[in-house]
Amino acid sequence: MEHIEGWSPVATEQQDDLVAAPLRRLAALFDHDGAHWPGGELPPLAHWLFFLPEAPQSTIGVDGHPARGAVLPPIEAPRRMWAGGRLSFHAPLPIGAQATRRSIVTDVKVKDGRSGQLTFVTVRHDITVDGAIAVVEEQDLVFRGAGNGTPPRAPADPRMAEARREVRFDATALFRFSALTFNAHRIHYDRPYAVTEELYPDLVVHGPYQAMLLADHLLRSRPGARLTHFSFRGARPLFVDRAAALNLAGEGQVSLWTTDQDGCACMEAEARLA
Repeated sequence: MEHIEGWSPVATEQQDDLVAAPLRRLAALFDHDGAHWPGGELPPLAHWLFFLPEAPQSTIGVDGHPARGAVLPPIEAPRRMWAGGRLSFHAPLPIGAQATRRSIVTDVKVKDGRSGQLTFVTVRHDITVDGAIAVVEEQDLVFRGAGNGTPPRAPADPRMAEARREVRFDATALFRFSALTFNAHRIHYDRPYAVTEELYPDLVVHGPYQAMLLADHLLRSRPGARLTHFSFRGARPLFVDRAAALNLAGEGQVSLWTTDQDGCACMEAEARLA
């Protein structure tokens, strides 16, 4: 991180009450009653509904993201995406508990990609309840130039799913997820912006939305399963109003992936079960 002149990581801390209301809204978005989720605790990845960003409206940029330079390094590349991450689950997050999340940037790397120079930023989050670690998360963000967001053609994914469920994302679902997570990135709800400014063919389905649906698909397919580790990465964008599917294969180490209307893998994940 030495190449970012005048900037060094700053640790931040956020507290939140793990109330039940956001979980009910997530279940409504997922179109079920949450009966397959573990009782009395957050289902895997549902902590993303808490510790939400609270940047003042005056600091929000044209793309919907807050200004950089304090918690995140002052990278000049205009496009920002959540590229993936890795999570370890050490203890449950009880509904009704007060939890603390401590966060800090741990790595910054610059690479050359198809669309030009990419800067990858890793942020570590430690979530504790009563002073004990419950979840450790490494979040990978990628910053890139203002290139074409439309992905090149790719072959269909050859893997055979043991459990497959068809899904279809529409604009209202994306808006509801943005509201649940207080995510103002305009590529998820503002079609003219997504098409004319970031050069996507349509609204983009959130990476975290796909990851949460994959974790939910795992719990629905493996009743009583308990995750110890979960990792995910975005392989290509997924767009609204097109056929899509959630896919699962494996036992102790489970592979999960979303596919688009052409069968291409979009979000890929691995889960380890206790």
